[in-house]
Amino acid sequence: MSYDTPTDLERLAGLSRRRFIGAGALCGAALFLGGNLLSRSVLADSVARASGSTLLGFDSIPTSTADTVIVPPGYRASVLISWGEPLFSDVPAFKHDGTNTAEDQERQFGDNNDGMSFFPFPNDPDRALMAINNEYTNYRYLLPHGKAPQSADDVRKALAAEGVSVIEVRRVDGQWHFARDSEYNRRIHGNAPIRISGPAAGHDLLKTEADATGTQVLGTFQNCANGKTPWGTYLTCEENFTDCFGSTDAAITFNAAQKRYGVTVESKGNNWHLHNARFDIAKTPNELNRHGWVVEIDPFDPASTPVKRTALGRFKHENAALATTRDGRVVVYMGDDERGEFIYKFITRDRFNAATPKANRDLLDHGTLYVAKFDEGDGNANHPKGRGQWIELTHGKNGLTTENGFNSQADILIHARLAGTKVGATRMDRPEWIAVSPKDGQVYCTLTNNSKRGGEGQPVGGPNPRANNLYGQILRWREHGDDGLATTFDWDLFLMAGNPAVHPEDPYDGSENINANNMFNSPDGLGFDDAGRLWVLTDGDDSNKGEYAGMGNNQMLCANPDTGEIRRFMVGPVGCEVTGITFSPDQRSLFVNIQHPGEEGGSTFPEHRPDGRPRSSVMVITRDDGGIIGA
Repeated sequence: MSYDTPTDLERLAGLSRRRFIGAGALCGAALFLGGNLLSRSVLADSVARASGSTLLGFDSIPTSTADTVIVPPGYRASVLISWGEPLFSDVPAFKHDGTNTAEDQERQFGDNNDGMSFFPFPNDPDRALMAINNEYTNYRYLLPHGKAPQSADDVRKALAAEGVSVIEVRRVDGQWHFARDSEYNRRIHGNAPIRISGPAAGHDLLKTEADATGTQVLGTFQNCANGKTPWGTYLTCEENFTDCFGSTDAAITFNAAQKRYGVTVESKGNNWHLHNARFDIAKTPNELNRHGWVVEIDPFDPASTPVKRTALGRFKHENAALATTRDGRVVVYMGDDERGEFIYKFITRDRFNAATPKANRDLLDHGTLYVAKFDEGDGNANHPKGRGQWIELTHGKNGLTTENGFNSQADILIHARLAGTKVGATRMDRPEWIAVSPKDGQVYCTLTNNSKRGGEGQPVGGPNPRANNLYGQILRWREHGDDGLATTFDWDLFLMAGNPAVHPEDPYDGSENINANNMFNSPDGLGFDDAGRLWVLTDGDDSNKGEYAGMGNNQMLCANPDTGEIRRFMVGPVGCEVTGITFSPDQRSLFVNIQHPGEEGGSTFPEHRPDGRPRSSVMVITRDDGGIIGA
């Protein structure tokens, strides 16, 4: 098959509707000689040269299977803080034999760090706070016996390892360091007191024997990714919360909502319900409904109580990406990270008050939640695009009525998945991180993979174009009128990940901006820097075999949204997920998380002690010349 016009080239290469036009015209005359298609890497190089872009100022690095962090020449990566690091001098140091107590862990840096945000001090560029999620814990390393919890104290230690860590960092001679004993250092773990607010607060489904008001809950856990508000607070998102619940009654019958959220009798290997009745659905069924929310934290007030904002809906939240509307309201984009679940957005009722940040502290309690419905697109296998709409999830509208099982707005929010199904939202390929471009307001979302795509209830089509989706894709949409208030949008796929070495010229080779020099699978983390570079982080199959041959360890890549060019910037150690990204305001330091190195063994990162346990860590990446990251 040959293509000899710019239009055909654009279709083949999966180029943006608005971008690559100059590159396509230039390449069209040069790429094909006698009808022979040049290699994918030549095409990528030609497009990069044609674009004339200087956005990506580093060379793509090769894959790696080494147990270390690798970055391009001229960059360095160093450990800022690792799991178990004492936040205060009176806390015992991390013990590699797993004998730190639950009390120790409640005042140590948490495990499996994920999403995070950077909060600079006013008028001091060399001081900042970082709020960092601690998603879950690895029992083979957390506990001396290396098994799931066997006692109430084991459960307490597991709860202590999860949640959020707030730390102070200081820059000395161009390098950031953790500040032990700072008054701002803080752990918000699975037993910390948290307030419930918004439309679902006080609802009967949130009341328990320990909290008859339905407004006070212990703990946040399974904290995946994050958001940062314009008024200076941190949003942490509770994801796989149902994994922590089970039932001591093996004959229990779960209701439709419990089934839809994935509850099982055994839990997902956590065993918390066997030693703490709070997690036993047979004894405390409503506790489940008190988790799965977005939690707001004020990092600069260590005495403040975090707040679960129920107006944003209850599901397995990945992150919360914020933007503002033309009339000054705030939009929060969110994905529900499970196969066949939905993408949501929330628009505040009230406008953001930039002059008085504290006036915004309850802004997220009032507003409207929407869920996305995508059309089937234009059928273009290389670069599908189409239109979509936001469907309002408000009681009394779109079939969300008492007659249909939704008695109030609180019911809708507690059972957001059921509401999304009722209104006909599109079931997606695991929506993970969402990021909003600082340059044009377009919104990007990683759809990481979906082994069930093509099965019952999850048809192939639209932004989910591949059955048994092994590799994932990145979805992009533009709100009509370039305003978050819009209820309609245009969408396309920025890229489809794949393996062109294993799948030459079939739908699993990826879009044309994927080649042997930058291929990857399961895009997960996502973020923009101030210049508009799109950073893509992966949490995929790192076996380097079969469908994933040649991909090496998980990695972080950088993309130019204008040209589609993608380069590999970092590769992580054995068995890790690369996740969480934030920048210092001057863009000269990039912070990224290495989560669960050696999850299945084979790693001693970062200390490489012969008797050492691998430790999830926050990395800080700088340039040797002190320059801007990626430029």
